[in-house]
Amino acid sequence: MTTQARGSFTLSDAVRQFWRHPSPWALALPFVVALTARIIIGGWQLTDFVVPAILVLTFPLSEWGIHVGILHWRPRSVGRLTLDPLLARKHRAHHRDPRQLELIFIPSQTLLWLIPAAVAVPLLLSGRLGLGLTSVVFLTGIGLVYEWTHYLIHTDYKPKTRFYKAIWRNHRRHHFKNERYWFTITTTGTADRLLSTYPDQSTVPTSKTAKNLHGLAR
Repeated sequence: MTTQARGSFTLSDAVRQFWRHPSPWALALPFVVALTARIIIGGWQLTDFVVPAILVLTFPLSEWGIHVGILHWRPRSVGRLTLDPLLARKHRAHHRDPRQLELIFIPSQTLLWLIPAAVAVPLLLSGRLGLGLTSVVFLTGIGLVYEWTHYLIHTDYKPKTRFYKAIWRNHRRHHFKNERYWFTITTTGTADRLLSTYPDQSTVPTSKTAKNLHGLAR
């Protein structure tokens, strides 16, 4: 990552750099379109508030599950076939070089199917256009929050608030202390506390594989 000297990298610098990458735009476009369409359509119902609340409340668990089950996937062999998804390979590279910008964001190859799915699935399953659009707004909005938070943690921007400092500290521990703990990114250890991956850091040994997940050289 090429930035200014540490300590001089401001939030404005971070914002400008953030929008130079395709992932934020890929999420922001459907977010704006869906939000505009939802406002025009109107016809708000109780489910337009219940569904977003469920999405927001359960996201820490979804985030934890994706991080553990997909991003930290250990390559497996089935006969002559090796199961090693792109996201897992990219995430191993991210752990090897946490400051490389391209490895912080959702890969472009993943966006090609993730964005259409985030739009089509809610619209097809909701049973009501308004609710489908509401779901799209919150799914893409949550995605933007995730991308921004993960990106900012890996920049030279120094935490200014207690809340952000806690999030920043947790993810730094995951990268530089022990990769087996502290899997949540956008919250202060909510799912980690629930799923027993939020230990007292003083009791956790520094991992030799934090930068080389599973001890793999690739």
